[in-house]
Amino acid sequence: MDRRVFMKSGAMSLLTMGLSPSFLRRTAFGMDLLNGAATRGANGKTLICLFQRGAADALNVVVPHGDASYYRLRPNIAIARPSASAVNSAIDLDGFFGLHPALRPLKPLWDRGMLAPVHAVGSPSSTRSHFDAQDYMESGTPDNKGTADGWLNRLLATRGTCEDCSTHAPSPFRAVAMTQQTPRILEGPAPTVAMNSLDEFTVRTNGSQADRLEALYRTGSADVVHAAGNEMFEAVKILRAANPQKYSAEHGADYPSSPFGQRLRQVAQLIKSDVGLEVAFADVGGWDTHVNQGGATGQLALRLDDFARSIAALVTDLGDRMGDVAIMTMSEFGRTARQNGSGGTDHGHASALFVIGGNVHGGKQVFGRWPGMEPEQLYEGRDLALTTDFRSVFAEVATRHLGAQKLDSVFPGFDPKPSQFLGIL
Repeated sequence: MDRRVFMKSGAMSLLTMGLSPSFLRRTAFGMDLLNGAATRGANGKTLICLFQRGAADALNVVVPHGDASYYRLRPNIAIARPSASAVNSAIDLDGFFGLHPALRPLKPLWDRGMLAPVHAVGSPSSTRSHFDAQDYMESGTPDNKGTADGWLNRLLATRGTCEDCSTHAPSPFRAVAMTQQTPRILEGPAPTVAMNSLDEFTVRTNGSQADRLEALYRTGSADVVHAAGNEMFEAVKILRAANPQKYSAEHGADYPSSPFGQRLRQVAQLIKSDVGLEVAFADVGGWDTHVNQGGATGQLALRLDDFARSIAALVTDLGDRMGDVAIMTMSEFGRTARQNGSGGTDHGHASALFVIGGNVHGGKQVFGRWPGMEPEQLYEGRDLALTTDFRSVFAEVATRHLGAQKLDSVFPGFDPKPSQFLGIL
């Protein structure tokens, strides 16, 4: 197979792998940049980031049932105060906050001390644009549109997360996004992989044609395509050796058949296959509930049910491995404190997130200072006010879970002092 033939047929095999050409460039250049990072992260830890795109309604996710203003502002969509006799009431956590009833699969994690909610958290930016707010949260630089890379990629590139950067080559699966394209949060020079599914991560040729394609890469000139080709085939071999396609969930874990549930199932496959996964990312949309949001039942409840059952299955499946795993959720902003005329909520400000893991100080409190919901306490008279910058939470998780260093490089323009961390980990 010569190069002319390859350009006509072999290239098409490459582009159906679930790997974009940008992945190949990042791999080739990223290797030179990192100059050999550890195959596994600090002490074999893994961070899983889950993005709820569309601005999840924090006030109905982590319900402030102890704040009377919440019920005045939401007469039709508020979640009822906890009641032993009401199935659709809030699930009490600490006497003031509770979980939406659709999040019941997460309550055992709270009881085990593995679930730490954070309320009134988010970006200091005042934007209510989904696009801008997601960009700021993924770049880690609110109100700065000039940042080229994502904070998770900078975290990897600082080399602050590896055990011995001088003796180990990085795993091709050090950072994996279960997405069609590389998400903003992982854009940058450190090598990452984006794929819809593990089944797509293969060279879609067969027999001798695949062998010839690999040989062409390995004997080609020492250019970017040649170097990246070697990395690509090594990645495929690693995944085939781990044989994740033969995977069976453990401990009675029952993943939803939804796309989100199946993405988390495949994250578990990668972790348990020991392919060197340090950072995993997945996202799920559908949180932009302007109309007919519902309360204990309805549109938001259905989305939360899938979200909670997927995460609960992941934790169950990983079992004791959760001692080395942290899961962090995020959403670009919250929603208005007052329900709108269409039975929904509009774009707001502060939000809520969860940190879940074996080393989380969970089950005792909802972290973050509650700002209140009286008119004079609301941001711009309409939204939950921000009391915790999202970068402070992200920095604490990156530092105390992955052992990250050089936080000023990970979050430029922000000075996250460990003394000011919330104590989530």
